[in-house]
Amino acid sequence: MSDKQVPIGSGFGAHTTAGEVLAGLDLSGKRAIVTGGHSGLGLETTRALAGAGAKVTIGARNIEAARSAVAGIDGVEIDRLDLSDLESVRVFAERFVASGRSIDILINSAGIMACPETRVGDGWEAQFATNHLGHFALVNRLWPAISPGARIVSVSSGGHHNSAIRWEDVQFETGYDKWRAYGQSKTANALFAVHLDRLGRDTGIRAFSLHPGKIFTPLQRHLAKEEMVSAGWIDADGNPIDPTFKTPSQGAATLVWAATSPQLDGMGGLYCEDCDIAIRATAGEPGGVSDHAADPEEAARLWILSARLTGIDAFAAYA
Repeated sequence: MSDKQVPIGSGFGAHTTAGEVLAGLDLSGKRAIVTGGHSGLGLETTRALAGAGAKVTIGARNIEAARSAVAGIDGVEIDRLDLSDLESVRVFAERFVASGRSIDILINSAGIMACPETRVGDGWEAQFATNHLGHFALVNRLWPAISPGARIVSVSSGGHHNSAIRWEDVQFETGYDKWRAYGQSKTANALFAVHLDRLGRDTGIRAFSLHPGKIFTPLQRHLAKEEMVSAGWIDADGNPIDPTFKTPSQGAATLVWAATSPQLDGMGGLYCEDCDIAIRATAGEPGGVSDHAADPEEAARLWILSARLTGIDAFAAYA
């Protein structure tokens, strides 16, 4: 079987904006859910999808902040969603399913990065719990409302290179490292798309993951200025100096490309970057997806673990 994790020559690139990706596409009659759709990349994604005619439901922890952020954007509604709280996930999903509406696009954008050691749920490490387990539970609980032919997009990161799934200590109980924890959660986002696509493809529901690029957003809220100076992102006065950083609209471009592009029809389970399918990572070279984040066996193993931890698996009857 040929490897489909290869670029297709989309005609877009690192500097493409979300608006350019959607130019000429009419999303009227489509319903999208965007977690964290009021901040950073999520806000740019919401703005672009709504601008192309889609109705957008935003899942947000802070309703008032979300309302303020999306004021003036037509076709947007907000509902409370805290991905670190599985009860909040259940209530959000059940309320949406009960509304009788269907989902054409689901973008798992919300997340946290490099936070101090925090425990949520049953003592779970917060980045794994919020970035992965919350979205895992959300998709499974929303499954009855997801339309045949829908796309589900999970925002991973180049940070996935920092860690495979740490099967011997997923919850960092023997010592916390904020960047390895972030990397593990982003590997989980990519593996989730791999297995979800396998489960959903018979009904035409396809899943993708992606690296949006480096962008200054509220995601960096837990990083000290000194840490970003040391990384070469900003100078001592706080001015951006890394030329590889994208604007939020450029970062959101790969999200909306994966969610809508006809170029991806019939495809799925792939990791994208710069508005194209990514290459497989090569040691010492930038970009691409590491083998540990694209391995179907690892993806299936993670699904089983996630279902056990969250207590939800929409596909259990078909296992």
